[in-house]
Amino acid sequence: MKGRILLVEDDETFRSFLQTVLEDEGHDVLTAGDGLSGARLIKGKQFDLVISDLKMPGKSGLELFRDTIQDANPPRFIFLTAFGTVEEAVGAMKDGAFDFLTKPLEDPDTLLRIVNRALEGLQHSRDYRALKESETVGLPPEELIFAGSAMQSIRKLVHNVAGTTANVLIYGESGTGKELVARIIHLLSPRSNGGFVPLNCAAIPENLLESELFGHEKGAFTGAIQARLGKFELAKGGTIFLDEIGEMPVSLQAKLLRVLQERVFERVGGGKEIKADVRVIAATNRDLAEEVVEKRFREDLFYRLNVFPVNLPPLRERRDIIPLLTEYFIQRFCRQVGKKLKGIEPEALKAMKAYAWPGNIRELQNVVERAVILAQDMVRAANLPDALARSPEPVAITGKDKLRMVERDLIVKALEQHGGNRRLAAEELRVSRRTLQYKLKEFGLLDED
Repeated sequence: MKGRILLVEDDETFRSFLQTVLEDEGHDVLTAGDGLSGARLIKGKQFDLVISDLKMPGKSGLELFRDTIQDANPPRFIFLTAFGTVEEAVGAMKDGAFDFLTKPLEDPDTLLRIVNRALEGLQHSRDYRALKESETVGLPPEELIFAGSAMQSIRKLVHNVAGTTANVLIYGESGTGKELVARIIHLLSPRSNGGFVPLNCAAIPENLLESELFGHEKGAFTGAIQARLGKFELAKGGTIFLDEIGEMPVSLQAKLLRVLQERVFERVGGGKEIKADVRVIAATNRDLAEEVVEKRFREDLFYRLNVFPVNLPPLRERRDIIPLLTEYFIQRFCRQVGKKLKGIEPEALKAMKAYAWPGNIRELQNVVERAVILAQDMVRAANLPDALARSPEPVAITGKDKLRMVERDLIVKALEQHGGNRRLAAEELRVSRRTLQYKLKEFGLLDED
């Protein structure tokens, strides 16, 4: 991992040597020649790690550490110490310092190993803190969001992309939790201190969507009696989440493309360029690759958005987590309505596991909320909607599931017949190579073909 490091050392030659070692590894390094200068830099900037001499004139490294450790998001400390001050360095570690090294430093690789461990540990602790904080803003814990085998690879993808600036495109049916995953990416990102601003592109009339995105000036159109900020300005320093991006009119897609390419936009009715200091996460329940083929979505915008695709499975492919989600929602809605229930009876749970859940997790949540309101001692089958209560046998495969299975089998057979040659397979299937590539990702076949 690469980090922002403050190096505090009063020996100029040694300081220059350490700076070179760290910068050669790709770290962003600032230096200070004494503790007082280091303290001023810490107050003005955010650092991941401080590497400091323990003994310095004016303000010691130990004093610098004790002043900084009380901050809300303190950097980790590694001390450089002479043989005679090892005991003090060990004491500092008991107070929260990460590690120490004795001078002279004979092996720079030892320093680099400790730096890497410190940065990795810092990232893990920040991830954990962000996700714990997410529970206070109404989000379920991470263990629930990514529960089940189908979500474990997605959990890794989310953690990998969160710390980058890459655009993310989340695919999934309605109700699969696309906005929830987008919020987690934001909370784990360096932009977590900024706002998370969602916009459902399908919920805004076409003639108002541009104003919602970019804002407008006074008098820009009838009814614009004053200037108004758009979502891109409101999300400054944070993340904008464009849900149902496939519903955006083609005419507006060109303007969004300009924002992604040039990082500037203009309010409706204005001529001043405004910097777009935001990260874009988009989501769709459409096959955007197919939309591109059908000329309903711009190809250049698709590639700008689809830098890092994340595919969320529907609930019918995650039946193993239905009991866990059900119990979570029962407890949550019991707290809201002030009830104490014993849980859910086996017959009711069997019906819930058998149901196809076309509305996915959102539908499950609504069903449980209704059941909790109706229940007396525990959630029973009688408290469920008729569609669930009358489904005693598992509905393992829906018609849509069958179509997906047939589609997947055809792709596998075509690839096998042509020895894995995607061009020939696409020709046989009478689809574009781009569409085939998208389907390979959708069905998880990139490693199987």
